[in-house]
Parts: sequence; C-alpha cells; structure tokens
Amino acid sequence: MQKPAKQRSRSRFKWVALAAGIAGLVILSRMVDVQSWLQSTLTWVNDLGAWGAIAFMLIYSLATVLFLPGSLLTLGGGALFGVVLGSIYVFIAAVIGATLSFLIGRYAARDWVARQIAGNSKFQAVDRAIAQQGFKIVFLTRLSPIFPFNLLNYGLGITQVSLKDYVLGFLGMIPGTIMYVYIGSLAGNLAMLGMDQTASPEAQQIQWITRIVGFIATVIVTVYVTRIAQKALEESVS
Repeated sequence: MQKPAKQRSRSRFKWVALAAGIAGLVILSRMVDVQSWLQSTLTWVNDLGAWGAIAFMLIYSLATVLFLPGSLLTLGGGALFGVVLGSIYVFIAAVIGATLSFLIGRYAARDWVARQIAGNSKFQAVDRAIAQQGFKIVFLTRLSPIFPFNLLNYGLGITQVSLKDYVLGFLGMIPGTIMYVYIGSLAGNLAMLGMDQTASPEAQQIQWITRIVGFIATVIVTVYVTRIAQKALEESVS
C-alpha cells in the first residue's frame, strides 16, 4: 500500500513541476523583451558563417521547447537563408523542438492523465478515438493558426496519439512555414524584421491565402474531432 502512495505522490510532483515550469516560461516571456533578444541572437547567427544554419536550428528547437514565440525566428530564417533553405531549416528545427516538447509532455504527465481517466469509460473512449485518428487531427491542427503551436506540442503528448502520427502530422506546417519565411526574405536584412513586411501586395496576398486555408482547416478539425468524440461516447455508452 505504501509503494503506490509514493508513486502517486511522485507522479503528482512531476505534473505540478511541469505545469509550474510552463507557467514560469510563459510569464518570463512576457516580462523579458523577447523580440530584441531574438533579433540579437539572429545577428549573432548571421556572423557565424557556415555554422550559422546549425546554430539557427538549435536555437529554434530550444525556443519551441521553452515557449518562446517562433514567428520572429521564422522570419529571420527567411532573411538569413532565403526562402528555400530558410523553409527547410525552420521546418527541421520546428519538428525537433515540437517532438521534444511532445515527449516531455508524454513522459512527465501521461501516466497521471491515464490514472485520472482510468475509471471513466467515456474519456477513455474519446482518448482511444483520438489516437486512432491521430494523423488527421495533428495534420489539421498544424494547418490552422488558431491552435497555439507550443502549447499544442505538450497537450498532444498527454493523449494516446502515436509518435509516428504526431511527426507525420507536421506536413500540415509546410504552407504556413513557407509563408512566414517568404515574408522574412522580403525584409532583405535583419534590421528590417522589426518592421512590417506585410505591407507589400504580394505578401498580403499570400497571407490571405494562408489565412483562408487555416480557417477552413479550423472548421474541419473542429467538426471532425466533435464527430469522432461523439461516436466514441456513443460506443462507450452502448
């Protein structure tokens, strides 16, 4: 009897520590001038020459884990490396950082979540249904800008979505990544990143196309998740 109690206490501590760590990072990002710091970091990366790409991907991955906003880094990828290489570097770095966040969420909190829903057949059914349709759900949420990228990485970790479906779902990131990298490439230099690169008609057109695609994806994923959840609940009740 004593051992399970210790395990429960250890699990609660991991859950509380994870939540406190995430909350602390969010608060810290609000207090610190993150934009200026990231812009200085991009300037440092630019001075590294051939090693700049590796440094950029490492910094981007770490920023994803630490809940730092990635939009400026994505724009910086376009300004530093151009559209093609910038998109490749940003995509690789985002996948690495998001996968690390997913694994942290899974191994730090998944056991606790599983125990909480152990006696609730309805929640178990919904969790299984989400796991069965994992790729579609992750893909659609990555297409939509409504779902917060950094928070979603940790959130999906506490579901039964497989790591394979989670990683494959990153294909939905490609349109948005290319759009932001392209807008960053319009800046011409890092000093211009703090200004509005969306003023050009070409950039505005691309933004509107991406927003429309994101809106459609948001509607689809909302309806889709609602349907599979309802179906899972009906099967559980029956």
